[in-house]
Amino acid sequence: MGTGTRDQLLALPSMHLAPHLLGARVSSYIGGQLVVVRLTEVEAYDGSGDPGSHAYRGRTARNAGLFGPPGTAYVYFTYGMHHCANVVCGAEGTASAVLMRAGEVVTGLETVLARRGHPKGPETRLLSGPARLAQGLGLTLANNTAGFRDGTAGPPGPELGLENLSGAPHPFLAGPRTGVAGAGGTEEYPWRFWLPGEPSVSPYRRAAAPGTRARRV
Repeated sequence: MGTGTRDQLLALPSMHLAPHLLGARVSSYIGGQLVVVRLTEVEAYDGSGDPGSHAYRGRTARNAGLFGPPGTAYVYFTYGMHHCANVVCGAEGTASAVLMRAGEVVTGLETVLARRGHPKGPETRLLSGPARLAQGLGLTLANNTAGFRDGTAGPPGPELGLENLSGAPHPFLAGPRTGVAGAGGTEEYPWRFWLPGEPSVSPYRRAAAPGTRARRV
């Protein structure tokens, strides 16, 4: 995958950037609360050439954030109840992005517990899945198209931060994307990446409706 600076890494296509995000720290400063999360699982989506991408059929008002500059947050609302968040990457206009699927809380555990409704179960599963991760960070459509700051979020800077991208990726595993139906969910797209042995990584599941396209980003 090679090495590089933060800007150089964010300029990579999604499937090349994704492993570098494993172990990185994403942060939010929302409602006066700082939350920092270490990413353990991500998925890559690659714009108009990717049948699993929101941009597969072109640009719309809903997916416009995908076409922004690298380092932009693309946040979307799905199933009428969940938000999911992505890091836009690659050349501006290509709609390449990495979905943040799972992580562990580094800072702000009490805030995350409150946002998640104090669920039962181990704390390692608090942010297991993209909707849980976005909820724990407090992300909504209000954060769509915001930029990820180089460092930890918080005053007086922007609300979102992204730091500790690995120039040389940690050892990782890869496989088909989870819950994506149709061609985008096949082994032809082994663009789900995760850190082995991490309890926060979400379980793999096949799409619920084979033969349809349930595009994620």
